[in-house]
Amino acid sequence: MRVQICAVGRLRQGPERDLYDDYLTRFDRTGRALALGPAQMIEVEDKKGGGMAAEAALLRRAVPDGALICSLDERGKIISSPQFADMLGGWRDQGRQDVAFVIGGADGIDPALRADADASLSFGAMVWPHMLVRVMLAEQLYRAASILSGGPYHRL
Repeated sequence: MRVQICAVGRLRQGPERDLYDDYLTRFDRTGRALALGPAQMIEVEDKKGGGMAAEAALLRRAVPDGALICSLDERGKIISSPQFADMLGGWRDQGRQDVAFVIGGADGIDPALRADADASLSFGAMVWPHMLVRVMLAEQLYRAASILSGGPYHRL
């Protein structure tokens, strides 16, 4: 199952990018044997300043046809890492070819896109910078693959 991370804005070089790249490399390596991955980031930018609606249109175009859409949003469901692993494995086992994790810009995700998502997750009650959410998602993808493979990375 291919994984797309569709996000508003550009993740520039620096520590966040280094962490993101490291965790996605780990995910791709661990997930390959589990039919998870590869993962890729698709970044969009609203250069005309159209707001959340314009960002949502760009994000919709970035999502592959037929992909399951999971928004990352402060209003989403809070789950544990093992639950996330089970969810990811369940989507794979249902025969999903693609899953797209959608990350909005500084103002969040347009309500219409959020309503159309198949799932919505939150990394907690606190609001996180949207660039840091990419790193957190990449780490959780790797952790999920490690959990599903029985690897030692995740400890209870």
